[in-house]
Amino acid sequence: MTDPRRGRSTGDFSFGRHALMSVGTATVVLLVTAIAVVTVRPTPVVGLVIALVGIVAAVVAMGVVSTRSTRRAFGTDKDDRPGT
Repeated sequence: MTDPRRGRSTGDFSFGRHALMSVGTATVVLLVTAIAVVTVRPTPVVGLVIALVGIVAAVVAMGVVSTRSTRRAFGTDKDDRPGT
């Protein structure tokens, strides 16, 4: 339900769903990374680089999904916009 005066949601936020979506997204990214390492069978250094890139990608994906779900529930505030 959205408050028409503010353009914000009035209580559709579920912390459990928020956490599951964020952690689930990171899990999927890490699974894809693991599958890539197994199928490519790289040298140890290249495998480490692939794993580190996968970890960074998982953290970035968690942040994106977390921000999106929070903004969907509560809307954006003037302090949330980039460059302000």
